[in-house]
Amino acid sequence: MTVKQMRAFLAVAQTLSFAAACERLHLSQSALSLTIKGLEEGLGGRLFSRNTRNVALTPEGESLLPLARRLIADWDNTEDELRQRFTLQRGRVTVAAMPSFAGNLLPPILKIFRARYPQVNVTVHDLINEQVLEMVRDRQVELGVAFEPAEETSLAFTPLYLDRFIAVVPADSPLAHVADVDWKTLLQHPFITLQRPSTVRVMLEEHLGALQMKLPVALESHQLATVGKMVANGLGVSAVPALCAGQMEEAGAHCITLHGPVIERPIGVLTKPGHELSAAAQVLFDIFCDEAAKGRFPL
Repeated sequence: MTVKQMRAFLAVAQTLSFAAACERLHLSQSALSLTIKGLEEGLGGRLFSRNTRNVALTPEGESLLPLARRLIADWDNTEDELRQRFTLQRGRVTVAAMPSFAGNLLPPILKIFRARYPQVNVTVHDLINEQVLEMVRDRQVELGVAFEPAEETSLAFTPLYLDRFIAVVPADSPLAHVADVDWKTLLQHPFITLQRPSTVRVMLEEHLGALQMKLPVALESHQLATVGKMVANGLGVSAVPALCAGQMEEAGAHCITLHGPVIERPIGVLTKPGHELSAAAQVLFDIFCDEAAKGRFPL
């Protein structure tokens, strides 16, 4: 049975007139008759009894009628839903992002998206960098925002901007009154950082290790917010991506430029190669790229 045959059957069954059904379907009498004949031959028997004056449903036609109504209703609903998803009148898009990005730069992006497509639902998973990669890899989300991954992750990475590490010090520290600080000076103080396997922690250790420098870790935490609070309370100093500067300032800490060396790494959008994005995810991806091209992300 085809959708065309079902629609023809319903038109004749509801009007009990081939002429009226032809007008409803915009078909010729011969085309409609051939469609009904093909349906009856495919099913193995007559669905209508007809003579020169009347058309009536056979018992088999009567049993098919409620099923045909339901099938066509389901088909139309599915067709309508997919059309609305393709035109972004409805749908859902899921994104995983590092907490620092999710809490700082993602909301303005989502504001643009929601202003254009208010009927599309957005789900955001704010996770550590490693979990963002995992969710994209496992197709639990369509888009991820994270640091550029190693090549062996086999994920597609579209850079948005280059983020660099800044120093975080207590507001009453002598360091808070200088414009910038080098790593050698910063590391003379107790250091507060994220616990392994945080990408931030690994990046710092790899870059400094190459220069024969070591983090004097005094305190560790899983959350950047906690790191900020510890620094604000005078327990030590830290270094975080510039993306987190606002979060550190809100915690009561002070941020300054960090150099010697400058440690930086691209942040961008992750997708899984070979898997086409939904219409909603593609539009959100395009907004990310457009905003990056306009320089809306910090350098």
